[in-house]
Amino acid sequence: MTTFRRSILATVACAVALSSPAWAQTAAPAAPAYEPKVGQAGKDVIWVPTPQTVVDRMLEMAELKADDFLVDLGSGDGRTVITAAKRGVRAHGIEYNPDMVVLSKRAAEAEGVAGRATFEQADIFKSDFSHATVVTLFLLPQLNLRLRPTLLDMKPGTRVVSNSFTMDDWEPDESDEVKVGCPNYCSVYKWTVPAKVEGTWQLGNKQLVLTQTFQKLEGALREGGKATPISDARMDGARIIFTAGKERYAGEVDGRSMKGTINGRTAWSATRSN
Repeated sequence: MTTFRRSILATVACAVALSSPAWAQTAAPAAPAYEPKVGQAGKDVIWVPTPQTVVDRMLEMAELKADDFLVDLGSGDGRTVITAAKRGVRAHGIEYNPDMVVLSKRAAEAEGVAGRATFEQADIFKSDFSHATVVTLFLLPQLNLRLRPTLLDMKPGTRVVSNSFTMDDWEPDESDEVKVGCPNYCSVYKWTVPAKVEGTWQLGNKQLVLTQTFQKLEGALREGGKATPISDARMDGARIIFTAGKERYAGEVDGRSMKGTINGRTAWSATRSN
């Protein structure tokens, strides 16, 4: 090979070597950040974000306590979970759209609550959220009805709070309408999961016979051949209240037993007999 040819090849090789770092440093264009669109299709519903004023009212009605664990069904962009976490409680979102889950996790990190606000990509109808003490949701009525049996099997006292949609004939214990900062979907409904007490209870030498429709009770207090109908009877979680004659009974239900006071003074207790 001639000296001239070797010189040309060396020059070309040097040029390639000098230009390679510039090629390596040229980054591919970054993918645009995911931005959810109002009305975008989901598995069961389209996505419409809950206004922040409604989120705040939902959490106020839930009466959050430090030891609560909130689960948001269909958590969307994570705002309910993150707001609950900023109020000091553990909160978890179940969302089917994986992009929304990633978005929510990033938002929780940005707000400094990633330790208390967690998210998972899952189907709410195949998920176990039985350990929640508060459940929030913004779903269509037919989806609420599908969830209702699961909710009613949760621990008595669990609070369920819904944006805009009810549970058909399971009447809410509390409702409100957000009038400020909410252009639409401004109704809030709250239910407290009642203990299941329908049946016959032995109360000393009396029998307390109850029928139950969600939190509402009917029945009678029987002694011998006499039956005194009960009135103003209802469940508030595990708390039972009813009037028989002139006596007002209030107590707590714990599985197959209940106990409390009559007219705030005399103690009473009962055990389930069937």
